[in-house]
Amino acid sequence: MIRLLALAAGLIVASLYYAQTLVGPISAATGLSLDAAGLIVTLTQVGYALGLLFIVPLGDLLENRKLVFVLLLGTSAMLAAAAFSSSAALFLAASLGIGLGSVAAQVLVPFAAHLAREETRGQTVGKVVSGLLLGIMLARPAASLIADHFSWHAVYGGAALAIAALAFVLRARLPQRAPASSLPYGRLIGSMWQLLTTTPVLRRRAAYHAAMFASFSLFWTVTPLVLAGPGFGLSQTGIAIFALVGMAGAVASPVAGRLADKGHTLFATAAALLLGVVSFVLPLFAPGSREVALGLLVLASIILDMGVAANLVLGQRTIFALGAEVRSRLNGIFFALFFAGGAVGSALGAWVYARHGWQAALLTGLAFPAAALVYWTSEWAAERRLTQSAQAPLQ
Repeated sequence: MIRLLALAAGLIVASLYYAQTLVGPISAATGLSLDAAGLIVTLTQVGYALGLLFIVPLGDLLENRKLVFVLLLGTSAMLAAAAFSSSAALFLAASLGIGLGSVAAQVLVPFAAHLAREETRGQTVGKVVSGLLLGIMLARPAASLIADHFSWHAVYGGAALAIAALAFVLRARLPQRAPASSLPYGRLIGSMWQLLTTTPVLRRRAAYHAAMFASFSLFWTVTPLVLAGPGFGLSQTGIAIFALVGMAGAVASPVAGRLADKGHTLFATAAALLLGVVSFVLPLFAPGSREVALGLLVLASIILDMGVAANLVLGQRTIFALGAEVRSRLNGIFFALFFAGGAVGSALGAWVYARHGWQAALLTGLAFPAAALVYWTSEWAAERRLTQSAQAPLQ
């Protein structure tokens, strides 16, 4: 069941990321300018953030299997609309819809946590998140390869069929899970604000990952444009191979889950944020050699994906420990906040790159995890004070 949930989460969330390596051909085909090309990625993330706030909380109210089935049928319809788009307006509207429906993945992740034992919950969430991250990372090279040999329309058409098939598989295989909550929908949504204001650890984990996801979205929005440009001159197949190598970063998910289960979340978080910083520092110092510069970019992509994967698992493991009855709402708030960060990163990255170039985009990406690392020092200081005060009576 965990393997099925991991596979499903990966396939669903892949729909959000096909566009990242196809920004160039899609914007050219639909008439979007380079300045506005970031909207292709940003609107999908905006839709996802809205779905996380207003749809995912239904996982604490409605029978989960039926909810996932309806969401996946809607996602399939939006992917089909994107496949047949010939105008920017239609494609961007479909992108928003794809984001809304793809939140089915975030109904499945708390479902996995519900099935797991407390002592292994971090590892279980890590496995499902590994599948989710592999879906993200495979989406980019798969989209590039298919677009190179057929067209970007084929990418979305194939995805529409795959998601429709998955909807029926999950309806047949998932056990029923009917939550005990009987809150009306309005009060359910209203309770999310109360959860946010009364749960400091949720706000902190969301802030950490919003920064990491902003840098991640910026990197994967701008880098394909750089790789296709005159400096590197890669084809869509070349960009696909580049994106495929970044999959190595997914190995960090189960490792982070085990560290969290053993109580090492604080310093594992610092390591994840530091990986984010390093991933932008490396290409900043790339020499004039095309081969060396490309090698540093490949290494940077792996390091960044490792940092994002680890930080995501650490965040989810932390908030899932807060209570099963509010797990879907907590997960929805967490993802909505950090996807808002991702939307900012992709839009800002495309704009900065178009106006100020690659170096400026890298510095912008670097600023996000650096700021999160500075914020982390306040948690470390608070933890240190608690430890010292606990030891004081013993001295």
